[in-house]
Amino acid sequence: MGKMVSSRSGVDPRSGYCDANSTFYSKRPPIALPADPNLSVTAFLASRRHSGTTAFIDAATGHRVSFTALWRSVAAVATALASPPLSVRKPHVVLLLSPNSVHFPVVSLAVMSLGAVLTTTNPLNTPVEIGRQLADSCPVLAFTTRALIPKLASAPDLRIVLLDDRRRPSDDRRIVATIGEMIATEPDPARTAGAVSQDDTATLLYSSGTTGTSKGVVATHRNLIAMVQIVLNRFKLEDGAEPETFICTVPMFHVFGLVAFATGLLGSGSTVVVLSKFELGEMVRAINEYGATYLPLVPPILVAMANQSRPLPLGRLRRALSGGAPLSREVIEGFREKYPAVEILQGYGLTETTGIGASTDSAEESRRYGTAGMLSPNTEARIVDPDSGAALPVNRTGELWLRGPYVMKEYFKKPEATRTTLVEDGWLRTGDLCYIDEDGYLFVVDRLKELIKYKGYQVAPAELEALLLTHPDIADAAVIPYPDKEAGQIPMAYVVRKDGSNLSEEEVIKFVGRQVAPYKRIRKVAFVSAIPKNPSGKILRKDLVKLATSKL
Repeated sequence: MGKMVSSRSGVDPRSGYCDANSTFYSKRPPIALPADPNLSVTAFLASRRHSGTTAFIDAATGHRVSFTALWRSVAAVATALASPPLSVRKPHVVLLLSPNSVHFPVVSLAVMSLGAVLTTTNPLNTPVEIGRQLADSCPVLAFTTRALIPKLASAPDLRIVLLDDRRRPSDDRRIVATIGEMIATEPDPARTAGAVSQDDTATLLYSSGTTGTSKGVVATHRNLIAMVQIVLNRFKLEDGAEPETFICTVPMFHVFGLVAFATGLLGSGSTVVVLSKFELGEMVRAINEYGATYLPLVPPILVAMANQSRPLPLGRLRRALSGGAPLSREVIEGFREKYPAVEILQGYGLTETTGIGASTDSAEESRRYGTAGMLSPNTEARIVDPDSGAALPVNRTGELWLRGPYVMKEYFKKPEATRTTLVEDGWLRTGDLCYIDEDGYLFVVDRLKELIKYKGYQVAPAELEALLLTHPDIADAAVIPYPDKEAGQIPMAYVVRKDGSNLSEEEVIKFVGRQVAPYKRIRKVAFVSAIPKNPSGKILRKDLVKLATSKL
C-alpha cells in the first residue's frame, strides 16, 4: 500500500494490474492516514480544521446545529454516559435504534469517544429480528424513541435513553434519561479521557455478509478513520475547501449513512440536512430551501426522479451520489437528459469494507456505463476464479477480493465465518462476481452470495426460506431475486405445497409479511412440485432465476 500505481514496477499504469502477483492496484493517489495509535474517530474528526459553521439541519423543523454546539453536545453526552449510574466504558456495546435525526451523530460520536461500541439497527425490523441482534450483541444501554420502545420487548432489563424531549408519567420503567438531560450535562474532560486505540472496536453493524444469516461486522476506529479520509478526498472536501450542503436521504443506521453522513462529513465543515424519512416531495423541498449541492441516494430514488413527467426543481444541486446497485445506461441517460446540470457519481462498498471499495468521482467516469468505478485510494484487489482459486487478469470474471485499511476486523463471535471471508494476508472475499477492465474500472456482474437487493436493502433468501418452512402447508421453499424496475430486485418465493393443501399466493405473502420488516416481504410466489437442488442438498437458485425470468 501507499505508492502511486505508476511508480510500481511491473504495474500497468492503464489498468493498475500487476502481472507478477496478479493484483490490481488503485489508480487513485494514496491518502495519508494518521500515525498516532491512540486516536478515536471522534477525536480525529474534532481535530480537523475547516471553515464550516452549521453541522446539521433538521429538514422538517429547520432547527440548526452549529459545529460548536455539536461538539459540546458530544462531550456532554459522553460525560453523562461515563458517569454513574450508567458508567459506560470500553468495551460496552450501546444500541442506537432510531430514524435519522440530528441526535444520531451526537450519540454515535459520544459512544465511540469512550471506546464503547456502537451497534445500530433498522427501525423497520420486527421485535423478533431486533431481539436476535440484542441477544448477540448484549448492549448495556439503548438510545431510542418512545414510538420504538415496543421493539425492545425481548430485553426487559435493558436501560433506555429516550431520544424524545420529555419524559411522561406513563413512560416505560426502563427509561433512565432523555437525550435533552444528557446534552444539558456539564462536560467533564477528565471523566471521558480514557485511552482509545485505533485498533479498538468502534462499530458493530449487522450484515448478511457472504452467507444468509445476519452477522455483526466489527469495524475499528482505524477502519472508520481510513474511510473518513477517503470520503473527504472523494468529495474534494480537504482542509480549506468550500463547505458543501448534503441532503441525507440514506438511513444513518446503515454503514454508508453512519460513516459518511452521521460522522465522516463533519471533518470537512459540510452541512448535512437530515430527512427523518424519505419522501420525494419533502426531499425536493429541502434541496431548494437549504441550497443543497450534493444528493446521496439509492437507485430507485434516481429512477423516480428520472421518470417524472417534468423535471423537478433542484436549485443549486450539482451532484447525485448513487450507491447500492449499478445504474443502467438508460437510467443514467434519462436522468442526464432531464437534469443536465447534475453530475451522477456512483460507488461500491460493503458493510465489511466500511462502505467503500470503488467509485466514480466525475461525470466522465460515470459515462463508463455499468461500472461501479475505479478502486478507492489505498486499495488492492484480486479477481479470483471461484472454482480453481486462480487470480485472474484484466477483463476476466471472478470473485472480487479487496484489501485496504478499511476492511473489517472480523465477524463478531463468528470465527468460522471470519475464516472463510477474511483469508490469508488480509484479503476480504466480497462474494461478488466482478471483472476489472483495461482502464481499471470495476464491473459487478452477479452475486456469489445470493443476497437480494431490494431498494438498496439486503435481503437474505435463507432467512425467508427458514420462515416459509414453518408454515404448516409448506413442504419446501426457495427464495430468489426477481428483477423489478422500481426496486431493483424483489424477493420471489418458489413453494412446494404439502399434499392436499390449496395454499394461495396471497396467503404465503401475508404469512411472511406479518413476521418481517417491510423490505423483506415476499412479493411474488410460484408453486412447483419440487425445488431443484444439487447432490449435497444446496438449492440451485440460478436454475430458479432462469425459470422465473424466462417468462419476462
